[in-house]
Amino acid sequence: MERNFSEFKEFIKGKKVGVVGIGVSNIPLIHFLVKLQATVTAFDKKNQKMLGAAAIGLKEAGVKLILGENYLNDLTGFDVIFKTPSMRIDNPALLRAKQEGTYITSEMEEFIKYCPAKTFGVTGSDGKTTTTTIIYNILKSEGYKTWVGGNIGNPLFANIEEITKDDKVVLELSSFQLMTMNVSTDVAVVTNLSPNHLDIHKNIEEYIDAKKNIFKYQNDQDLLILNKDNDLTYELRKEAMGRVKHFSIIDKVEDGAYFQDDKLFIMNNLVCNLDEIKLKGMHNVQNLLTAFCATQEEASVASMRKVATTFIGVEHRGEFVREVEGVKYYNDSIASTPTRTIASLKAFEKPVILIAGGYDKKIPFEPLAEEAYLNIKTLILVGATKYKIKEVFESVLKEKKIFLEIILVEDFNEAILKAKLVAKPGDIVTLSPACASFDMFKDFAARGNKFKEIVMALK
Repeated sequence: MERNFSEFKEFIKGKKVGVVGIGVSNIPLIHFLVKLQATVTAFDKKNQKMLGAAAIGLKEAGVKLILGENYLNDLTGFDVIFKTPSMRIDNPALLRAKQEGTYITSEMEEFIKYCPAKTFGVTGSDGKTTTTTIIYNILKSEGYKTWVGGNIGNPLFANIEEITKDDKVVLELSSFQLMTMNVSTDVAVVTNLSPNHLDIHKNIEEYIDAKKNIFKYQNDQDLLILNKDNDLTYELRKEAMGRVKHFSIIDKVEDGAYFQDDKLFIMNNLVCNLDEIKLKGMHNVQNLLTAFCATQEEASVASMRKVATTFIGVEHRGEFVREVEGVKYYNDSIASTPTRTIASLKAFEKPVILIAGGYDKKIPFEPLAEEAYLNIKTLILVGATKYKIKEVFESVLKEKKIFLEIILVEDFNEAILKAKLVAKPGDIVTLSPACASFDMFKDFAARGNKFKEIVMALK
């Protein structure tokens, strides 16, 4: 049942509020809470110098700052705490606050709870951003005023009073955001499931349980969209609280979206042919089918077709950068899991020079070696996981009695320069790391931008 935002305004007024994390999503939240007459204290591990202008702006707004290594020691005595998504609920500081009777929540949780518009939530291990963006574009093409948020776009909670019941809101939701969620979106999408973020989650079961929250609190009229081709995802239909639709690139799904004879269909209606789509790879066909399912009750086939045949993709996702001396370079920095890299490699018509490696998310690399060794011409490894990936590949190659050149490099620049050195006209070089970026970069975007910068400077 839709809740009126005036309830929240009344609730938060005069409350002592702690906000953990002074990042992109929480800065607008903090200013909004101040506007709603809460007394706000913001916490962050970074010091004031590192926070720069953000810290100055918050201080000027009357926000108390608690910063530095021991910043969570003072997380006590609050009526409400907004936690940062990556902070586990079993963090000792949060457990202590909970015992004190503090209401613990997050920006996204409160947004979904009070949003007056129909909400579309997208989660999964791979394809979230692309699918979210396609859904957004289809709804926009249909003529709706559409907002996009969550992991992409702008934080929306501070804009909640501008959103009307006739608008549409599309949210990309990570397992971190969903982990403590006790409210679900009207339309819930699970693109696929495979091991991910096992550096944060205790195990795959906890990871999947977090994802389930996107539909766990739906009513019987709400809609859940599931990938029929992914066993872990398809199993979730048994726990659905409302209606379910599926998509598939293998089977004909009459009450959903499917791919057959090089054509994409929704509810048995032809949307477009495969050769009309700008996006490369069958994983992007899946992303389109997912979006068709999610928007089928709001949008026409014409709007779906328009987006499917014109959308060229999202930055850092199979992004063509440049051709140098007959060699094409692609930026797929978003590929922070083996499954995502596998899908990316299979989108190319021939084996590629692959640059991989990075921060260890504790995900096994065996699937990458076993499923993609024939899609790789040369493997260039960098970062914290390079020896781990090399060992897995060597084991598979030995078993298959196949040779694959594997090159280890010391830094990111060297990886790209080495790729240029070994590449011949007609070759493809792609950055598709199968790992997170945190050993070398603050995030995948910084990694992708650095890759593009180096490639653009090649002569």
